[in-house]
Amino acid sequence: MSKGFGLIELVVALVIATMLVTLAIPSYQRFVDNAKVSAAIGDIAELSLAVESFRLNNDDRIPLTLDEMGVPVSLDPWGRPYEFLNIPAIGGGVGALRKDGKLNPLNTDFDLYSVGKDGASAGPLSAKQSRDDIVRANNGAFIGLGEDY
Repeated sequence: MSKGFGLIELVVALVIATMLVTLAIPSYQRFVDNAKVSAAIGDIAELSLAVESFRLNNDDRIPLTLDEMGVPVSLDPWGRPYEFLNIPAIGGGVGALRKDGKLNPLNTDFDLYSVGKDGASAGPLSAKQSRDDIVRANNGAFIGLGEDY
């Protein structure tokens, strides 16, 4: 009778450890992704409040850029700048506006969003590239994933 592990026991232990790691990695990645989405939602809510504050202090004028507000604007959790569009400043053209699945504009005041994990975006939220975008819609009544709107 030998003491210690034999080759078969060692292989079985390695197989079990590999299976556990294989199950744990996707769960951890989902956790990280959800945390980044939550951080982007918080950032967009904060930036939206800053735009509204600017608007109240400047005769109802929306800034042309986020930098015009004079507040520090961080990058989104994926390291990209937040996208901002002053809708009244584009003169009524709806071509550049973000749209829902029925092609209705998301906002009438300003668009503010992150292009999300994939770094790509398209006008309508029904497009594959826009589903992971974190958007502000209904003039701020909704902030969340494009696929949830």
